[in-house]
Amino acid sequence: MVKHASRIVTGAHYGSKDWLVQRVSAVLMIAYLLLLGMVVTVISPHDYTTWKTVFNNQWMRIATFLFFVCLFWHAWIGVRNILMDYIHVTAMRLTLQILVILSLLFYLIWSAEILWG
Repeated sequence: MVKHASRIVTGAHYGSKDWLVQRVSAVLMIAYLLLLGMVVTVISPHDYTTWKTVFNNQWMRIATFLFFVCLFWHAWIGVRNILMDYIHVTAMRLTLQILVILSLLFYLIWSAEILWG
């Protein structure tokens, strides 16, 4: 009879969820960029008025906002993982993580203001 030693597992267990979020957000961002490429090819906006017309469509605003949500979430996961791997002083890592979160939230709100302002 073999007894298994108690196993101590540490960490936040983000792995599989983060892997999936990274892949899904990347696919959604690529889909948006392809859509934007098609819109630019078909409409060929060369001035501010034409660009404004493109983004006056509610579906384009929502798609663009979802692109930014995916972009910032994707960025957060990447930066958080880098900080967890390379910044070993907990207080410094936490401070940097909070600054990154606040920055990304600021940019998300700003992008919404630009799209609907």
